[in-house]
Amino acid sequence: MRVITATAGALALAALAGGGTSATTTSTSTAYKPTVDGFWRMDGYGTVLAIRNGTFQEFQTTAVSCVEGDSARRTGPGTYTAPDGTVITVRTSGHRDHASMRADGSVGDRKLRRIGELPEACTRPADGGPLAAFDVFWQSFEENYPFFSAKGIDWNAVREQYRPKVDAKTTEDELFDVFSDMVRPFHDAHVAVQHGDSVFAQPRPGTTVPTGELDTKVKKFIMERDLKDARNLQEFANGRITYADLPGGQGYLRISGFGGYAGEDTSYAAQLAELETALDTALGKDRPRRLKGLIIDLRINGGGSDALGIHIAERLTDTPYVAYAKRARNDPADPSRHTRPQPAYVLPAQGPHYTGSIAVLTGGSTFSAGETFTQALMDRPGRTVRIGQPTQGVFSDVMMRKLPNGMSAYLPNEEFLTSSGRTFDGTGIPPHLTEPVFTKEEFDRKKDSAFDRAVSVLHNHGGSGS
Repeated sequence: MRVITATAGALALAALAGGGTSATTTSTSTAYKPTVDGFWRMDGYGTVLAIRNGTFQEFQTTAVSCVEGDSARRTGPGTYTAPDGTVITVRTSGHRDHASMRADGSVGDRKLRRIGELPEACTRPADGGPLAAFDVFWQSFEENYPFFSAKGIDWNAVREQYRPKVDAKTTEDELFDVFSDMVRPFHDAHVAVQHGDSVFAQPRPGTTVPTGELDTKVKKFIMERDLKDARNLQEFANGRITYADLPGGQGYLRISGFGGYAGEDTSYAAQLAELETALDTALGKDRPRRLKGLIIDLRINGGGSDALGIHIAERLTDTPYVAYAKRARNDPADPSRHTRPQPAYVLPAQGPHYTGSIAVLTGGSTFSAGETFTQALMDRPGRTVRIGQPTQGVFSDVMMRKLPNGMSAYLPNEEFLTSSGRTFDGTGIPPHLTEPVFTKEEFDRKKDSAFDRAVSVLHNHGGSGS
């Protein structure tokens, strides 16, 4: 779940990706790239950057505030590495005043426009009192959250209700409770409030957060029930990926997250290397040719890197297609205005791949990058059927906003669009075939209706791929 594991204590800009490079040419044909040093305002995301003296510094801005965010150190021309190992690349876009920024591990880039100097608010100490923290908290959502209308929330009314509860004597614990109450009606798992070790976040009603304990319980159940007669059972990526050949000729690929693959090495390069090893083995030799369908189990999936999901999708097609398009709010005063949608492409991989029928198992504990991967398979050429329950309904990268009193807020500001312009935020992606997913009754009766339905569907309509 990116709301905490991929953002708390890490560089908030690690949700960036995509982009490219460009250069102009002088009259003597000598390549010239304008310097990226200077001050930049991001299109959307409420962010200003200061790049100077080998340092990349983020400033999180609203109409009422500027709070210093995270930083990175230059490790190469136009590249900066954060303390958690995330590599950020900034490139000019053929003009000294336009640039793009990307970071490994996600999808899409962010556009930058050069500004002459830091906003005045960024050059003076911020007020760290309770009222100032309240105003920054409220304003951060007001300017960036995309789903007030969809969720029926009057954010101005929320301010009128809760601001009178805060004064100069309000303690941080009391303020944490106020903030938690303010966002409780969102039922948005990508919204969170953090104060020290205390975190408030909640999923969609009737769903369960995919914790490590739940993952362990479900994995044990699947091993004993669904895979008891399987062959070639293998685990990869620190136990987060499982592959097995089922007795009926289908393959089974379980993915419990899109990260955490390489132990203490959290870099995207390390995650990708582990994923490549898993896919080369699972889809290697003649397996894709003889498989009678592939089950991809995402029912307990806490999310992570969208880019890893795209990478898996590229092993499941021999035809290029668009996974989705991504856009963000970029007008603080108008929630209907967005950045230009950026398409995320799925390009056939060079390594072993499978193009036959797929059954994707999902449920309410399919979160975040687990959902963007599900969405990336919706327009996949070839037969893909979704079985189970709707996914959680949280797709956006998570903005981490530092509050001037040391607390933090987390919120989404993006939409992931289908080819028809639809989003599944809030409701989640629905299955084609509805089955219960890890209910008490299913556990008690040792049933796995979604898995059994997938085996049946692929048996009746299966197909191999090269």
